[in-house]
Order: sequence, then C-alpha cells, then structure tokens
Amino acid sequence: MTVTATDRRLRGFTGAGYDKGRGLLTQVAWFVVLNVLFMKWWFPPRLRPALLRLFGARVGERVLIRHRVRVQWPWKLTVGDDVWVGEDSWLINLEPISIGHDVCVSQGAVLCTGSHQRRSPTFEFDNAAIRLEPGSWVAARAMVLRGVTVGADAVVGAGVVAHRDVPPGAVHTTGGAV
Repeated sequence: MTVTATDRRLRGFTGAGYDKGRGLLTQVAWFVVLNVLFMKWWFPPRLRPALLRLFGARVGERVLIRHRVRVQWPWKLTVGDDVWVGEDSWLINLEPISIGHDVCVSQGAVLCTGSHQRRSPTFEFDNAAIRLEPGSWVAARAMVLRGVTVGADAVVGAGVVAHRDVPPGAVHTTGGAV
C-alpha cells in the first residue's frame, strides 16, 4: 500500500523501536555540554575526545575533532585511532556510528543513522547503524545515510550522498547518490 500525504497522520507517531540509550538527565547534560563547550571554536580540540568519553563514547588516540561538530548521542559512538572530524560535521547517531582507524570525515559531512518508514501512515522510524571502515574518507559536505558501510580505503566524494554500501577501495566522486 502506498501512503500519500493525505493518508499520513503524524500525530499518531510513536517513535517505536528507537531507544535514546540514556535517561533524560544524561541527554540534557550532553545537550548543555555540546552547545556550551564542545562545539565552540575556543574549546581545545584535544579535549573534545575526553568529553565524548565522559559521556560514554569509545574514542581512540590522536583523534582530532574540529569546532562546530555535532554529535547526537556520544554513548552510541565508537571512533578508532588517528581519526579526523572536520568542522561543521554532524553525526546524527540515533543508532551506533562506528568509525575505524585512520578515517577522515571532512568539513560539513553528515552521517545520519535516522530515517522514517515512508509507507507508514504515522511515519515511524527506520533507523540503522553506519560503519566507516579503516582508511575511508567522507569528503566535504558528503552524506552517509542509515545502514551504510563505507569500505576500507573507500572515498565518498564531496557532495555525494551514499545511500548504499560503498565497496572497499571504491572512489565515488560524481555528484548525486551512490
């Protein structure tokens, strides 16, 4: 059955199947820390991994996280050693995001584990984890969507939308979707 806009009733949305992973107090505390410290240009980049760890993220060594990076839920984030995350990147991790070692997530990139069931009359969640394997690169303003694995040493080029798995070593740099 195809659901049209006239069939959709968003007031019936329940959020079924989505677990934020922590209680409201922890969520509020993270929101305050994210917006008051973590994203600010003046906050030392070397301290950002420590803040993520404080909120439950598993973060490796020599990780560089620039300013204006947004992380939805640190406790659903795993980052390997020697990772760079460029400014203005957004890690929307309603489900886990796993970033392998020696990965670069460039400026303005978006990793989004969230989506919705378009055929659901109440537009329920359709979320899935994202995995960036070692040596991969998500270039500037690229987007990796729910359920995608970017293979080892693969490239998701600038502005590209990856909506399905990117094989190891593949280079996708043409505009549009992969």
